[in-house]
Amino acid sequence: MSTKNGIALLFSIIVLCEIYFNSYRFNYFIQLLFLVVLYVSGLKSVSISFLKTIAPLLLLFVLGLIGSFFYKNNSIDLFKDCLYFSKPIIGLFLGYFVFKVINDKFLFFKIFVFLALFCAGIHLFGIIFLSNFNKSSVSDIRGGFGFDNFLEVFSFFFLLTVPKTAIKPVFKNEIFRKIALLVLFASVFLYFSRTMILMMILLSISFFGYTKLNQQTAKILGLLIVFLMLSAVVLNSIKIDRNSKGVEALLYKIKMAPGEVFNTKIDRDNHKQLWDHWRAYEAKRAFYLMSEYKFGYLTGTGFGSLVNLKFMAPLSEKKMKYISRLHNGYVFILYKTGFFGFLLYLSFLIVLYLKIYLKIDCKATLVFCKIISSIGLFYFVSTLIISGIYISRDVVVFILGGALFFYNDAINSNSVQGANTVLKPI
Repeated sequence: MSTKNGIALLFSIIVLCEIYFNSYRFNYFIQLLFLVVLYVSGLKSVSISFLKTIAPLLLLFVLGLIGSFFYKNNSIDLFKDCLYFSKPIIGLFLGYFVFKVINDKFLFFKIFVFLALFCAGIHLFGIIFLSNFNKSSVSDIRGGFGFDNFLEVFSFFFLLTVPKTAIKPVFKNEIFRKIALLVLFASVFLYFSRTMILMMILLSISFFGYTKLNQQTAKILGLLIVFLMLSAVVLNSIKIDRNSKGVEALLYKIKMAPGEVFNTKIDRDNHKQLWDHWRAYEAKRAFYLMSEYKFGYLTGTGFGSLVNLKFMAPLSEKKMKYISRLHNGYVFILYKTGFFGFLLYLSFLIVLYLKIYLKIDCKATLVFCKIISSIGLFYFVSTLIISGIYISRDVVVFILGGALFFYNDAINSNSVQGANTVLKPI
């Protein structure tokens, strides 16, 4: 087996572990170990452009670490936060170095698409043959067969867009490609995930270039906003039972989504209301605790700080009164690192998004700009709902690391300067 294939196989195993192993520390340390092995084997050079791109995440980590010295936070909780905030950085470097070794755009897409199809196959098999679809609740189905898998969402769009570039398509046979698209689409829908449905809409806009603001895209986005507002009005006018099953349960979750994030008028003793607005309750408690410190909003409360929920919440087998991580990633970052950390994170997302504005002739390079920009928008939205890049299990960060390598490789090959440069085909 060649070095390239060996690295691809090991990387695929690590991606699958990230998806299926529910041990944050296990995934963290095998990724760190693999990264160290790659580094020791001779991969020590990193492009300046890549380092500049991820610099906000590095500085954000340093901010949280410095902030911890000003508060008497528990050392174990401090260690956990160091893992939480460094894991995306490790994932980015790992994706970068793996595809620096492989250095094959076709294999980049092939690895992720085949892994996604493997996951989709397992998911569909479980849903169709192992679940009682008619009688089980959506929560039971999702709990037994997976809450989400964003690798499947991105791979769906890889199969849609790559055949239109100079890169060799993953499937030469058009029928196989369409079957793969159908499998991925069916699997994505059957996760019954509001976030995945939202990301399908967002990425369909982004991958086809409609997030690049101009007069035409403004009209399209305007129509989309009107459609979403009308959909919200219709959903709110329909009475849906909280304990519904199947598609109705998904519609109920979609109906409650805005209030779950933004509604802070919550009666803690009303458990139904509390669980329907849990993300907002977490954020409300974090804001209150920050206000108790003189510079709480400016500097945050540092790594190791906890949010006091004021009651024993059944969030795990053992009820918890204090939590370290929040669903709302923006509040999570603000609570740990303050306003400066919040700005650093936003700057990271903006830098990713702006890649869509590069004027590029080469379609093979343009697709990576779209991937990077799409991931920036993906994290911009998902940070509000599921912690974004700081979610406990994230495979999108590997895609981003690899895409940044191919993008930076194109820059170094063509000496690109500024957003108005035209890249020549690689």
